[in-house]
Amino acid sequence: MKYQLLKQYFGYDSFRPGQEILIDSILKGRDVLGIMPTGAGKSICYQIPALIMDGITLVISPLISLMKDQVESLNQAGIHAAYLNSSLTANQYYKALSLARNGRYPIIYVAPERLLSPEFLDFACHVKISMVAVDEAHCVSQWGQDFRPSYLKITEFVEQLPKRPVVSAFTATATAQVREDIKKILKLHNPETLTTGFDRKNLYFGVETVRDRYRAIVDYLQNHREDSGIIYCLTRKVVEDVCQKLQEEGFSVNRYHAGLSDLERKQNQEDFINDRVQVMVATNAFGMGIDKSNVRFVLHYGMPKNLESYYQEAGRAGRDGENAECVLYYSPQDVITNQMFIEHNQDNQELDFVTREQVMERDRERLQKMNFYCLTRECLRTYILNYFGEEASGTCGNCSNCLRDYETEDITEAAAAMAGCVQSCRERYGVNVILDTVRGSKTARIRQYHMEENPYYGKLSRYTIPELRQIFNDLQLQGYFHVTHDVYAIVKLTEKSRAVLDGTELVLRKVDTKAEKESEPEDGRITTRKKTTSSKRKAGAAALSGEDQALFERLRVLRMEIAKEEKIPPYIVFSDKTLISMCQLRPKNLEELMEVSGVGVVKAEKYGERFLHLLALGNGSL
Repeated sequence: MKYQLLKQYFGYDSFRPGQEILIDSILKGRDVLGIMPTGAGKSICYQIPALIMDGITLVISPLISLMKDQVESLNQAGIHAAYLNSSLTANQYYKALSLARNGRYPIIYVAPERLLSPEFLDFACHVKISMVAVDEAHCVSQWGQDFRPSYLKITEFVEQLPKRPVVSAFTATATAQVREDIKKILKLHNPETLTTGFDRKNLYFGVETVRDRYRAIVDYLQNHREDSGIIYCLTRKVVEDVCQKLQEEGFSVNRYHAGLSDLERKQNQEDFINDRVQVMVATNAFGMGIDKSNVRFVLHYGMPKNLESYYQEAGRAGRDGENAECVLYYSPQDVITNQMFIEHNQDNQELDFVTREQVMERDRERLQKMNFYCLTRECLRTYILNYFGEEASGTCGNCSNCLRDYETEDITEAAAAMAGCVQSCRERYGVNVILDTVRGSKTARIRQYHMEENPYYGKLSRYTIPELRQIFNDLQLQGYFHVTHDVYAIVKLTEKSRAVLDGTELVLRKVDTKAEKESEPEDGRITTRKKTTSSKRKAGAAALSGEDQALFERLRVLRMEIAKEEKIPPYIVFSDKTLISMCQLRPKNLEELMEVSGVGVVKAEKYGERFLHLLALGNGSL
């Protein structure tokens, strides 16, 4: 039956890796925890069982936009679904509850804040709840990147139900500690825990350190004028500035951040989803739950505060499985900006002082790991996978580091001088003091700390401070130094650095042969201009032949017409990937059309004849 439902409503002949295991466990009455990357098909893992089980599946979801998108997709596929959140009027809310009581909806999406309200709790206690599915389950953990105290209400809600339902939890990004937190806080009973792997092979990852980030963005957009994408910025001010400049240069862009009115945010989001605007410039307030399948690139105009956030945001590219690019334009100033965000975070005021300090310390650690991602010269994909606990090594051939030419440089002497300086000052100072000392700088601070008397003073005077900082970064990345996360960051020695002091360790680093040293920024950190690389793999329709590309564009026009008629996003009609498959397979009748991945029975009946007519024109049959 599960295969029949998969084909009928979703248009697929087989399950993706991990989906069937989780579905079978749920149908056997077992709790599950699924850690699956964006685009891996988490929602099908609870939607298919919801259609088979006797009763209602409640999906706990954190954002209105996520619920709306999911419900629209289900309704278009022929599945009755509803959402209950603050976007509904009182009359709409009570009408939805009434229809739910009468058995109209097998799936209901609900905000966590609603769970313990008297009206909803009364409803839930008088109907059969077969499953509670927790989407974005990392929100339940204070160690997760999007901790939401309202998620802590889920367990209390489940315990008040007359009969405990199956509880399923899903997330795209979770470290080992967050996974254990999810199991513990949600009180999952012997859950089937499955991690399908974090690797998104269709995504190219790049880190670029450039003099002018804005011009780099413009250059990128000029080469991707036909593509849909997202540009993430760290602050509202930067969003406004970048969006305005891009609009003035004639790009199809709009903006999204928490400072806009609800109406404007909603309108801008819908314009992007409905392909009326190609590019969205946004803060991290945008994107969670946006299932727009044809996003071909995600650019970061600045470094996010942790890898969990970055991978989730970058993962909004290429959800259709086609090739897509994720490029982060890095500046050392991003570290300072994110440190300020951490120090002034107002999201965890409900926590006690000790716990807040623990969360802040963990945030500093994650920021450091994010910074290391931007500085490493090893494979970026490997770095990401290792961070999430997935063993990986070697090169992927599809990231900026793997596509760059590096030479090996011996930095043993520099490493020994830096380590000796740290040791001789008894690990009391930060990076700037250590580097100024070995450089032989004559600053007031050096004199104040009497570091001109340090035996390693001036030992590395032939280097510039930017060069020394890059060497120090490389040494820190390799584990030769540890920098504390306190307000005053202090350089500490490690076991590896002691081997350098003993003279028994050869220290090497990779050097980009095409890098051009630039002037030193105000904070004293090195900035390097690197040639922008890309995956050089054609994505989506670009991989089609000329004739097929022309047909693809005609199918897109038809899709847009249908979307406007039904007032839904175009990708909910059919994804780009499905249209590409139509161009390649050229189905001639409904039976052949349903062989195309993504075409289910309901959609074939609703839209099939119109698409077949256009395909017949493309085949020259009419």
